[in-house]
Amino acid sequence: MNPKTLSLSRRYEKGLRNYLRNGPRTPSRRAEGLGRAAVSEGIETFDLANIHGQALLALMPANGSAASRERTVKRASDFFLDALFPIEKTHRATVENISQLKRSNESLRVRTIELTTANRRLKKEVAQRESAERSLRLSERKHLALLKEARQMQLRLRNLSHQILLAQEEERKEISRELHDEIVQTLTGINVQLASLKIESGASKKSFSKHITYTQHLVEKSVDIVHQFARDLRPTLLDDLGLIPALQTYIKGFAARTGLRVHFSTFAGIEELSNDKRTVLYRVALAALVNVAEHAQASRVSVEIKALPQAVVMEVADDGISFNVARVLDSRRNKRLGLIGMRERVEMVGGTFKVDSVPGRGTTISARLPFKRAGKG
Repeated sequence: MNPKTLSLSRRYEKGLRNYLRNGPRTPSRRAEGLGRAAVSEGIETFDLANIHGQALLALMPANGSAASRERTVKRASDFFLDALFPIEKTHRATVENISQLKRSNESLRVRTIELTTANRRLKKEVAQRESAERSLRLSERKHLALLKEARQMQLRLRNLSHQILLAQEEERKEISRELHDEIVQTLTGINVQLASLKIESGASKKSFSKHITYTQHLVEKSVDIVHQFARDLRPTLLDDLGLIPALQTYIKGFAARTGLRVHFSTFAGIEELSNDKRTVLYRVALAALVNVAEHAQASRVSVEIKALPQAVVMEVADDGISFNVARVLDSRRNKRLGLIGMRERVEMVGGTFKVDSVPGRGTTISARLPFKRAGKG
């Protein structure tokens, strides 16, 4: 347990002890204060649940009756829910929109089919007109009108792809919220109940206690898996605390998993970016780091976010092997490195995307987004 978690654990145990001792007359502000402290220290729902479980085990009367212990668990659960409120208060914002989002996805799918069919028809008409040069000269107006329509169709297809990316992001956010609000709380409740059963079993029933301990381990492992799954879909840190904590958390885990040395630098003003632009930077950084781990054969990588007069630029640079950038970006089939998806995300918010890969010098991926800071110009 790190120092921050250990400090909060002690304060939490003290607050829970006072609450259990003084009864419902004790205000819930103490629990909510602990929840706000958890947010400020970067401690999430799952860590707070573990802290609660440990505090409850420490405070559970060893010689009390089963009914007494059940009342203690119930009252402690009320304190835990109050402590969770500051952490989870933003996790239900998108639930009401899920039905509308599904309908929107279906509409987008239908429109994609229609536009694809229309685009094929236009290509066929253009080919027929190219084979009849004299007819094209006589019908110049019609030809220009068809070209204009083709450009409009291409623009609509591009906009549609952007909308699909946004819809996917919203779906990830909704799934992440559901995992946090439903599954994790259920598993935490199971773990608390198993802890209570372990105490009730008594010292003479070692095998039963061992079985309960093993079951608790399985539940804790399940919580960790769900936690990682939710964070991969859409980390709550990105919505609750911002881009910097979300990237710091991911990079720390990435370095531990891959053994790569990762340098990260940014500036506090980056949080002034709109939510969609911060999301784009987060997704591009993750995709770029995954590419480095899978393909670059690098030993170190840096992620730097810098402020420019009217823009912000993020560069992900590694010291690995190079590749043919033009061939990858221009090919419709070769999407091995995910560069096309990164470029689409950046251009979706009005930015520019660039890749430099030089033999012996590694690869640098650059995403530049427009950024007009408040109070300037």
